[in-house]
Amino acid sequence: MKSSSKLFLTLGVIFLPCLGWAQASDLVPPEVRAKTVKQATKLLEPREYTVKPMDAVSPFAPPTFDQPDPEELKAQQAAAAAAAAAGVVKRPTGDRGTLELLAERIVPSGILHMGGDAILLFGQKKLKVGDRLTIIYEGSNFDLEISAIGSTTFTLRYNSEEITRSIKPGKQL
Repeated sequence: MKSSSKLFLTLGVIFLPCLGWAQASDLVPPEVRAKTVKQATKLLEPREYTVKPMDAVSPFAPPTFDQPDPEELKAQQAAAAAAAAAGVVKRPTGDRGTLELLAERIVPSGILHMGGDAILLFGQKKLKVGDRLTIIYEGSNFDLEISAIGSTTFTLRYNSEEITRSIKPGKQL
């Protein structure tokens, strides 16, 4: 009886996989493998890249990228026009007077600390130390440099003069 049960188990182990009753193989059928190999071969083929024309415009740095914000220019021109209409036009004297006059017009909306760097916010515009801010006053452009940004103050430089102002988030009337 023992030998017949051994024989039955041995035959079952040999013939059951042939009948499809045993666990299926982990291999994918050859047709599916052929499709995968064909797709992999196609992906590995070398590609030819076209050379970018010299006059192509990069979408990440358009030609007008360094220009002042049009809305900011309109607001500055409107303020200058309103002051001129009222007859109140301050005349700056020297670099220090110019810087003091222009600094009054610069009102950041806040400050942002990112990666150890402080960033001064002017609406959508973000400036950090070393960036330049162009201010239009009485039809003349003045380039001011942001020379320092603290936790509650920022420093502006015009030529050799510097002035430090506090950061006052929100609108000021």
